[in-house]
Amino acid sequence: MPSLKAIRKRIVSVKNTRKITRALKLVAAAKLRRAQDTIVAARPYSQALGRVVSELSAVAGKDSHELFEERELKRAEMVVVTADRGLAGAFNSNVIKSVERYAANELQAASEVQLRIIGKKANQHFSRRNARIASYDPAPTGVNALDVARDTANRVIDDFRSGKVDRVFLAYNEFKNAGTNIVRMKQLLPVVPESNDPTAHGETPADYVYEPSKEELLSRLVPLYVQIQIFRATLESIAAFYGAQMMAMENATKNAADMINRYTLQYNRARQAAITKELLEIIGGAEALKG
Repeated sequence: MPSLKAIRKRIVSVKNTRKITRALKLVAAAKLRRAQDTIVAARPYSQALGRVVSELSAVAGKDSHELFEERELKRAEMVVVTADRGLAGAFNSNVIKSVERYAANELQAASEVQLRIIGKKANQHFSRRNARIASYDPAPTGVNALDVARDTANRVIDDFRSGKVDRVFLAYNEFKNAGTNIVRMKQLLPVVPESNDPTAHGETPADYVYEPSKEELLSRLVPLYVQIQIFRATLESIAAFYGAQMMAMENATKNAADMINRYTLQYNRARQAAITKELLEIIGGAEALKG
């Protein structure tokens, strides 16, 4: 059994750890609130842009823009969004495992799969495995998320236009609530417009007059659509990270409290045993003197 001094040190150490995890939980909760407000505000714009692109593509046809071009899958590219830090449970590992699984199964026909990584954790993982990494950017914050999304969108669009890749996919954690994140794997290029056919619901399709032309509108909106999809994914990932970190730190705080209770019980038992031993020695010595 450990000595009383060793047990006391363990109790103090766990108490200090509990202070840290409790502070991290409070910080994550405060940041989660701001990140959640940001993603809730960004979702309607992303959805509205998707509907506009869908309507235009339905009228103009898939041949109206080069980013709609379907090709045989030979080379693929994946944009992987994770965090720079851990202490968030399985937040990063879930995305990484999904990317590896998707590359091994759905993309097994591709002769080459390269990665464009956003987030330090994914970069560390795939660098150690000699994966083909085309670019790496640190995980964005709410301030620079749009800049990171714009740069990444320009890169993947250039790769697709030049024929370096035939498909581009986006992997990230989608925020549902503080305790739930869902890993999403979405095709970025070629752009697959959202299904928005009014005739499927018995409605009469609207007849619009486009100014400028449909083709010119698509030339501006389709690259913007790709950029906004990446931007939304980064915002979703930021909110999901703080939610996962808050829950992980809450669980760690509870576990620390349980450990403190166990160590305190162990300390009391060891102290009681030490006192009993001393009493027995005293009694034994007194009896020896009497004899």
